[in-house]
Amino acid sequence: MKYTTELYCLTLISAATAMMWVPYVVARMTTHGVLRAIGTPGPGYPEDAPWADRARRAHLNAIENLAVFAPLVLVGAIIEVSTRATALSAQIYVAARLAHYVIYAAGVPVIRTFAFLIGACATLVFAVELLLSGV
Repeated sequence: MKYTTELYCLTLISAATAMMWVPYVVARMTTHGVLRAIGTPGPGYPEDAPWADRARRAHLNAIENLAVFAPLVLVGAIIEVSTRATALSAQIYVAARLAHYVIYAAGVPVIRTFAFLIGACATLVFAVELLLSGV
């Protein structure tokens, strides 16, 4: 199997998604202390800073979207489909998802939605390209 642009993009966004917890956990540790931050949140647990809570939600959203994107890239690799459209879609997906995380954590609502939609459209283009390659 060849290490394509699409697989490189999948590796890059998977690694980035795996690290998206760092900012909000560090914020918790600096705000609430290490022991409280690694404990189980419950009643009376202090709230995170608004940006840290948004970063946590952006991370969850990134995981949800990666669960759709990753299998498509793997299917493409298995059936050996790598076209300009799939490569560009993968690159756009990575850029859109990274932008989405930063914009979401920063609290910019409308642009955040555009970044999400760009990533979703890139995923759909990737899927359509795979479906058309099998015809």
